Amino acid sequence: MITHDQHRRGRTAPRPWRARLLAALGACALLLASGTVAPSASAENGDGDGGGGGGGDKVLTVAVAQSVDSLSPFLAVRLVSTSIHRLTYEYLTNYDAEDNHVIPGLATEWKSSPDKLTWTYTIRSDSRWSDGERATAEDAAWTFNTMMTDPAAATANGSFVGNFAKVTAPSPTQLVIRLKKPQATMTALDVPIVPKHVWEKVDDFSEYNNDKDFPVVGNGPFVLTDYKPDSYVRLKANKDFWRGAPKFDELVFRYYKDQDAAVAALRKGEVSFVAGSPSLTPAQADSLKGEENIRVNDAPGRRFYALATNPGARAKDGTKFGNGDPSLLDRRVRNALFKAVDRKAIVDKVFQGHAVEGAGYVPPRFSSYFFEPSAGQELAYDPQQAAELLDEAGYRTGADGKRLGKDGKPLDYRVLCHATDPNDKAVGKYLQEWWGELGISVTLDCLDNVTDPWLAGEYDLAFDGWSVNPDPDFVLSIHTCDALPATPKDTGATDNFICDKEYDELYARQLAEYDAGKRAGIVKQLESRLYDTGYMNVMAYPNAVEAYRTDQIESITTMPAAAGNIYGQDGYWSWWSAVPADSGDSSGGSSSTGTVIGIAAGVVVLAGLVVLFAVRRRATADDRE
Repeated sequence: MITHDQHRRGRTAPRPWRARLLAALGACALLLASGTVAPSASAENGDGDGGGGGGGDKVLTVAVAQSVDSLSPFLAVRLVSTSIHRLTYEYLTNYDAEDNHVIPGLATEWKSSPDKLTWTYTIRSDSRWSDGERATAEDAAWTFNTMMTDPAAATANGSFVGNFAKVTAPSPTQLVIRLKKPQATMTALDVPIVPKHVWEKVDDFSEYNNDKDFPVVGNGPFVLTDYKPDSYVRLKANKDFWRGAPKFDELVFRYYKDQDAAVAALRKGEVSFVAGSPSLTPAQADSLKGEENIRVNDAPGRRFYALATNPGARAKDGTKFGNGDPSLLDRRVRNALFKAVDRKAIVDKVFQGHAVEGAGYVPPRFSSYFFEPSAGQELAYDPQQAAELLDEAGYRTGADGKRLGKDGKPLDYRVLCHATDPNDKAVGKYLQEWWGELGISVTLDCLDNVTDPWLAGEYDLAFDGWSVNPDPDFVLSIHTCDALPATPKDTGATDNFICDKEYDELYARQLAEYDAGKRAGIVKQLESRLYDTGYMNVMAYPNAVEAYRTDQIESITTMPAAAGNIYGQDGYWSWWSAVPADSGDSSGGSSSTGTVIGIAAGVVVLAGLVVLFAVRRRATADDRE
């Protein structure tokens, strides 16, 4: 499934270096499919395979089902990549793990001018880069200015700076951002701040993946020390992190192409934690229920699971490309397809209750922005009405029952899906059944790499999904006309080439609205417009279903504290707070041990005391992811 995730989960590798990623994938595929890992999640003697540190170091190994797209924060959009960047670079602000409210990050405080066009941030004086140099306002100014002037550097997060007029650093502790017009996201700028003295040496941001020189210079709670494409990422605890050092000495993200192999590795103690892709399937979670020393966390998620239609791939210069089925340009056809999708069946039979039915772009976890269609607006499951809409649009059935296109040929939609995601395959089989009853054939195109056909517009529909942030601006921005690629050869920030004038007008209004209630209302109008046009069909909001070993991790922070997720948080709280099981530190230090929801019949397990933080912020792309 395409998850992106700002964190997003799974796509948009910039074209100049995509080939290198695919070549690396082939080289590692057999090893990864076997689930080969280090001897144990807390191995003491590292040998370069990402398995552990040396001399009795405490190593937390996280099994992930997604490979890194780039270690450059200017390019990365996949959830695993942006999660790593949250661990290695500070953002201006953060989100509190308790309830998602904005708290300080690299900036200790901020204020705006009366006209809301000038924002001044006080940069903390106690943050240092891992090479010993002090992190200053100049680093932040350079980061933003580079994104403003170099299109390649704006690949991942350019929407945040599109309205910036000027960024300066009058002193090491003062950052000043002048805007062209008011911007409501100024305390939610999801941009990793990088060290100027390292990154100013980069010649081509579209080519530089930040994966050759280790350790990578950063100022977050962990330092990136090693990386093997499509295999593992290793990080060491930053002992000088201003908020305090993590309790684990090392953190390893190990990629498993086979999710069942990752679950087996958890069961054997070879990894400490498994998140799935990004969640465990109900069957996998059930198989872990009752296992000694394993705890399952099942909580409302921050993701949506959707079907995206190809609205006709195009670039900003007006060039059309790709080969999406022209029938999907008709809104009646799109709405007919979605009225033939039984969301309740997907929740009950595919997710087996570990999700809620979808509608808008923002999950119910973020209640202020949660959209629900009105009764007359809802594209409710109604196969008969779906057939009538297709008839009305001129796509009638032939003598053999096949629905015919305007060219007289039977409709046969190609649906992009991730080969490693069991949910995509399961839902895909239902689509073949449901749409087959309308006379439409469905070909599931399940690939290890969906990036190339997606960017080329060579698909009809695709499974899509994003991790949504407490401030939803980014995930809304990917459907604006401005997010389209400049030319067919370029990579834009667009999700699936949507460009709608009414949507753009609403997007601009919400971005300029500082009143929280009024802005939330406009965001819901945005979601309503996206729902009505039928380009996106949000089918479900999956729970975050994940598991960890209690004999390796004594306590760990969920976000939010009450029924929250561990992997893919809007911050670095989980891995920074995690306490080794044999550390003797049951308090979790300055971390808060959140509520862990067990898989069994609504049983709630309290995992310790909740201690408040003094700081803030988000996670997506994408996620994102």
